[in-house]
Amino acid sequence: MDFTFGIITAGNNNLMINKIINSIERQNIPNYEIIIVGGENINRKNVYQISFDERIKDMWITKKKNIITNESRYENIVYLHDYVEFCDGWYEGFLKFGNNFKVCMNKIENYDGTRFRDWSLWAYDAEPILKSRGFLIPYDMTHLSKIMYISGTYWVAKKSVMMDIKLDERLIWGQGEDVEWSYRIRNKYNFSMNEYSSVKLMKLKDKAFDYSSIEDINILKNIK
Repeated sequence: MDFTFGIITAGNNNLMINKIINSIERQNIPNYEIIIVGGENINRKNVYQISFDERIKDMWITKKKNIITNESRYENIVYLHDYVEFCDGWYEGFLKFGNNFKVCMNKIENYDGTRFRDWSLWAYDAEPILKSRGFLIPYDMTHLSKIMYISGTYWVAKKSVMMDIKLDERLIWGQGEDVEWSYRIRNKYNFSMNEYSSVKLMKLKDKAFDYSSIEDINILKNIK
């Protein structure tokens, strides 16, 4: 399996980006490339950096991610912000999981060791159904794509899928750009969960959602 790793940054974060690159190199992937959009120059093996004028529109992350889609050489694209590090065994986990996916999520570990918004329902879709805010669902629950949400922090998808349904460049960070894209893409493609591969955040982020309760899980099991 070949991968394009697309990292978006606004600069002043080369320390973390170099840690990300180190974690990718440790995977020993035969064929891969790293595309960095924005930031300061980083001269590393297999790294292709695209300059980005932040003055055009502040926090224009949708544009940056669409650039990654356009420029990717490989069909499997990993989208990530500049604080997401790959855990050892990530690539082996994908070899085990296989290449049969359209939009794929992995386990995301927060900086404090808790689970981040990885395999998650979207609040407005789930609140009428559940008894609590238990929107983080079990990894083996794979029939709920139509009420789920893919966090823009990190995900994996096929280039053909991302060319078909791109991020809305009218939106910037903080305007729910990942929610809006999730609504459109889930109407056409199902989400897959590869729990064999993991990433972790290098800074603490608000997970926002709670873990599903036993009561909520029983409710979700009966949704068609």
